Amino acid sequence: MTTSVHGIHHVTCIAGDAQENLNFYVGVMGMRLVKKSVNQDAPDTYHFFYADAAGTPGTDLTFFPWPQMAPGRLGTGLTVEVALAVPAGSLPYWQARLNAHGVVCGEVELRFGESTLPFRDPHGLALALVETSDERPFVPWLQSPVPPEHQVRGMHAVRLWERRLEITEALLTGRMGFTLLGAEGGWQRYGVDGGGSGKLIDLRAMPGERPGTWGTGSVHHVAWRVRDTAEEMALAGTLAGAGLQPTSQIDRFWFKSVYFREPGGTLFELATDGPGFDRDEDKEHLGESLILPPWLEQHRRAIEAALPPLVMPRR
Repeated sequence: MTTSVHGIHHVTCIAGDAQENLNFYVGVMGMRLVKKSVNQDAPDTYHFFYADAAGTPGTDLTFFPWPQMAPGRLGTGLTVEVALAVPAGSLPYWQARLNAHGVVCGEVELRFGESTLPFRDPHGLALALVETSDERPFVPWLQSPVPPEHQVRGMHAVRLWERRLEITEALLTGRMGFTLLGAEGGWQRYGVDGGGSGKLIDLRAMPGERPGTWGTGSVHHVAWRVRDTAEEMALAGTLAGAGLQPTSQIDRFWFKSVYFREPGGTLFELATDGPGFDRDEDKEHLGESLILPPWLEQHRRAIEAALPPLVMPRR
């Protein structure tokens, strides 16, 4: 049984106001809300899942809107940026679109040979759009305000600050199947399962930086793809053997999860590719209704009463 992950499954972040988050990721970024649910550990809070039209693993950026939280603080032991893949040649379109919506963008940079546009979402989350021609599973959303030829293809890479690189590098290369692809500007890039878009993590040693803290505009955790329970539990056993104390498997209904902290402190998850977001909704109507896992359904009335009302952005 392999003990390699197969790329990024999803990235989960902390947002502020739920409606503002929805307006930005559907109305501006053009991603599809494929699941409107709740944080299963704190069901008085939404959990939004934005992805391609089908909710393909690896296309998913998710949010817990906690507007009462203070802003997060960048630092070691946190993911400090999420890079999203867009087709080659799309950055001029995205610069114009983001500027038209009042989003302040940085200058286009060349990172590991890839044209990259850094910016922040309305609640301070550090994002980047990266042009790529890599083939990857993707289903265009035809109702998106963004034309299919420019739509976000999914997660491209994540960037972490570490106090020490060696112990996290040992986990990635010795236990999770990554290889070192190169170094540039103080960053080291690692790829898994052949590398390429959606299979990348960048690390930077920041020994003098203070630890980061969760808050609005910060990344909560990064989930890595495994095919099924057998792969997940084999890798969890490998992690336990390395002293990392992974959780038991948790049923999230649309996938199954195991959580652990990498040696530098960042929260990681292993997530299975299935069963998928169409397990309890028709593919044509993903994200239109509040969906609860079966064990929370008995509390629906109280949960709905605690959640703020939402209006879907118009195209």
